[in-house]
Amino acid sequence: MQSFFGRLRSTSSVHKQNSSSAISFSEEDFKLTGPMGTVKVPEPVPSPDNDCQRLKKAFEGLGTDEEAVIWILGHRNQSQRRKIKDTYQQLYNKSLLDDLHSELSGDFRKAIILWAYDPPERDAKLARDALKAKKQGIKHLKVVVEIACASSPHHLMAVRQVYASLFDCSLEEDIASTVSLPLRKILVGLVSSYRYDRQLVDSGIAGSEVSRLHEAIERKQLDDDHVVRILSTRNLFQLRATFECYKQKYGNSFDQDIKACGNGDLESLLIAVFWCIESPEKYFAKVIKNSIVGLGTDEDSLNRTIITRAEIDMIKIKEEYSKVCKSSLVDDVKSDTSGDYKKFLLTLLGERL
Repeated sequence: MQSFFGRLRSTSSVHKQNSSSAISFSEEDFKLTGPMGTVKVPEPVPSPDNDCQRLKKAFEGLGTDEEAVIWILGHRNQSQRRKIKDTYQQLYNKSLLDDLHSELSGDFRKAIILWAYDPPERDAKLARDALKAKKQGIKHLKVVVEIACASSPHHLMAVRQVYASLFDCSLEEDIASTVSLPLRKILVGLVSSYRYDRQLVDSGIAGSEVSRLHEAIERKQLDDDHVVRILSTRNLFQLRATFECYKQKYGNSFDQDIKACGNGDLESLLIAVFWCIESPEKYFAKVIKNSIVGLGTDEDSLNRTIITRAEIDMIKIKEEYSKVCKSSLVDDVKSDTSGDYKKFLLTLLGERL
């Protein structure tokens, strides 16, 4: 990392040139990429050709202008980033991802490249890395839960299609070959179904299915067929109604009763399923907090959460983080990261213009 920061200092004159143009923008010159996202895009947006020329210039000469890379890619939404990648290939007959890999290093490189992927490809690669981890644990398998339960059915379908294209096997096949029962049964059910994606709730179904869930918990058969079917096929609004009905009928929340069954991997996985469905913002606020508490930082979890949620619901996550942790997510990220890596994450959090 010392040589990385050495390169940064050696290109300070380039930073100043590019930063001066960035400073000319004000808050009014930007818009958020979505109602709950924190990524800020300038108005008007520079053309892909212009962005590619600036990126190519950032890579030329001794050292790299990391500030320019952050400024351009950190202020573009997913469709704009895709156009930049396509245009870069057309203009220079080179892959932007390859150039980013060769020009950057460390946690900053990992974060930038993860951000540059299209979301379905990004999640396909995250799932693959989780399933092929040398010391696969429950933390890795929760990545698959996030993809299956905290995104839209259309996105999950796209992830599955990209996964098969990239790795010549289905996501379900990799889960079946790398994960043992009973976790395998839960995960295959979650990724192979297609939930109805509209706000439709049947209180009668909720009332009958809470009984199925409670019976399985009483028998401590958490991988019961009914549990898998309910959690993997019902739409998110229906499941939230079912969880509310469960609490009203039995006094405890569904996740509390799961905890009472034990503290093994199956219980931990199902609790992640519950929170990704019930309140993704609470779930991801906790993931971020766990990634930065204690000695060292879990950069993989921090990257994954900020990068995958920045255009979806990061405003809600920041609010929930403040409630639960009694501190600012932005301040905690600032204190736990450094250099260009910190600058990039703060840019995605909407804190740097």
